[in-house]
Amino acid sequence: MNSCDKCGNPHIIIKKKQSGQKLCKDCFIKSTQNKVIKDIRKYKLIEKGDKVLLGLSGGKDSVMLLDVLNSLRKRNIIDIIAVTIDEGIHGYREEGVEIAARNARKLGVEHRVVTFKEYFGKTLDDIIAQNTLKEGRRNACTYCGVFRRWIFNRVAREEGATKIATGHNLDDETQSIVMSYLEGNIHNLTRIGPKSETKNEMFTIKIKPLREIPEKEIGLYVIAKELEIHFAGCPYAGESFRAEVGSFLKQLSNEHPTIMYSTLRGFDKMKPVLKKEFSTESLVRGCEKCGEPSAARLCKVCSFLESWEESEVD
Repeated sequence: MNSCDKCGNPHIIIKKKQSGQKLCKDCFIKSTQNKVIKDIRKYKLIEKGDKVLLGLSGGKDSVMLLDVLNSLRKRNIIDIIAVTIDEGIHGYREEGVEIAARNARKLGVEHRVVTFKEYFGKTLDDIIAQNTLKEGRRNACTYCGVFRRWIFNRVAREEGATKIATGHNLDDETQSIVMSYLEGNIHNLTRIGPKSETKNEMFTIKIKPLREIPEKEIGLYVIAKELEIHFAGCPYAGESFRAEVGSFLKQLSNEHPTIMYSTLRGFDKMKPVLKKEFSTESLVRGCEKCGEPSAARLCKVCSFLESWEESEVD
């Protein structure tokens, strides 16, 4: 019978393939919110009094995360500062920044926009246009990821944030696991999880409250709640290895609906063994140029910038 398994409402909006559960709009919204809050408690992602820097791109994942975490802010459990990074992608990022600002303003959440240009003197478009490094061309996602992590860590300290929350979902996390395995990157595998575990005070702890929520359910959540989101996809994303792995996992999920959950659960069981055997604590110091944490003389950002400066001289 096509009625909600929780309240009997005949107007269901989802039948979960992995469990067969049928839910109406209100029960789906409530159960999704409860799942995120339950995971926050289970993995001890947030403590009372935390100031959470929330990476707000304006896309569905970050907008849903803002909506859920705002319930904790309204109960005076946490404080939130939403931070939007403008990478400088012409014709794409402008709308996302505006949507992010409207979502934060609607909830009364403090919001800050920071840019690649402001911190590095270059936009991502500039970086890709001049990408003529001697060691070979990297794709945009490599640069973007490094530069965004640098900014979030710097801004978290500037704002006195105790946690950095990102909207990584189940699809993102399983992609990271499969990518790291296929590339033989054991070091990355030891770091994947709901919460960063570094003890170094130079890093702000990163958390992923949406880690066990499938991307499709996040999309349905924002539609059900009529949240304004930025629908456009990044024009650089299609060229990445992550996009290839994501496409493969989605195809696999069509016939095997639980594959992403089983991948995540299996990895979480293996992670303690991986950490015991392969985890190493790098000597982290301040980058000689910017002061951000680095295992070498220069952090990755400053290393990139220095390489570009040298190539421009040549």
